[in-house]
Amino acid sequence: MKPSSRSNTIEYAIRDVMVPASKLEKKGIVLTKLNIGDPNKFDFKTPQHMLDAVCDSTERFDMGYTPSEGFPEFRQAILDYEKSKNDIQATMDDVLVTNGVSEAINMIFAASLDEGDKLLLPDPSYSTYNSLAKFYSASPVEYTTIEEEDWVCDVDSIRKNIDEKTKCLVLINPNNPTGSLIPKNVVQEMVDICGEHDLFLISDEIYDRLTFDGKFYSPVTYSKDVPIVLMNGFSKLYLVPGWRVGYMCFHDPEGKMSGIEESVKKMARLRLSPNAPCQKACYAALKGPQDHIKDLIGKLHERRDFAYRRINEIDGLETRRPEGAFYIFPKITHKGWTNDKKFVLDVLENCHVLFVHGSGFSSDKGKMHFRSVFLPPVETMEDAFSRVESYLRSVKG
Repeated sequence: MKPSSRSNTIEYAIRDVMVPASKLEKKGIVLTKLNIGDPNKFDFKTPQHMLDAVCDSTERFDMGYTPSEGFPEFRQAILDYEKSKNDIQATMDDVLVTNGVSEAINMIFAASLDEGDKLLLPDPSYSTYNSLAKFYSASPVEYTTIEEEDWVCDVDSIRKNIDEKTKCLVLINPNNPTGSLIPKNVVQEMVDICGEHDLFLISDEIYDRLTFDGKFYSPVTYSKDVPIVLMNGFSKLYLVPGWRVGYMCFHDPEGKMSGIEESVKKMARLRLSPNAPCQKACYAALKGPQDHIKDLIGKLHERRDFAYRRINEIDGLETRRPEGAFYIFPKITHKGWTNDKKFVLDVLENCHVLFVHGSGFSSDKGKMHFRSVFLPPVETMEDAFSRVESYLRSVKG
């Protein structure tokens, strides 16, 4: 029996590299995994009041299904939170709780894209967008980002890639995998472009508060009539990636997306409901102490600075400094490799350090790059990068 043709389009580089890594682990080899954005795998811990809340909810709640869109009080708390940050124009009915941002991406694509539709993605971008667009028989079109300018979006490239089949524009800010932070004027221009061409904008803001030297700007703030689907979640900032709690909010002042929004709600009903106890605990996250955030950003800032400096010290690698999230996207300049995936697999085999190949995030700009997290303590990263440095010295270029 053959799998469906659509399933053969699926690629997810971040997890795909775990296949060869798992073979090494079965041999008893200990790996330093710098491939996945999971803070809890290192020295970051979920806030205690959230753990208390999830335990309490299992004792108090009947463990039945929740409303398909999520608990009303939780959705209202999300709306209040987004209004306080971005002044979003929405009601509680425009908020849906999802099983992580990944499910939100799946839902909005399924509800809005037909065969042959085009959507604009940053190059490089989080690979789920590209894979799911192809899964729904749409065409992802990559717009240029400029590495020499810290991966800022090239607005002219966006304009040049729009045609009559283009349906939406995706903004990931801060960007995964580069960690770039989009300047205010570029965010404003992207909103204007969507208005000029009757596109809706998907704004992935999962790392919005994880910034270092610059400031985050949401397109919602600058949209009076352009419809925006804002996506965010609790995995990163509140340190619960395994709970799979995200959300999407429809900022649609003129009701242009009402049909698509209703289709998303149909999909929410189809999947029954989000996780019940974790919704209760994430409600507590929004309403409870926020003390851990300052410590989280402080640690990441220090580790970002170290990773940026240390990677640039390695002959054969160079990198731009990320301004947000917890990813860095170095360029492979060593003459011993002409393929970034082979580089990653060779480093895995010889250094026991796991990265993600850059071409897994982009067919163009990702070539001869790799993504690393800078989540581990400095000592762990120093050990890993020193092994990589020694190996690169041993390889003739």
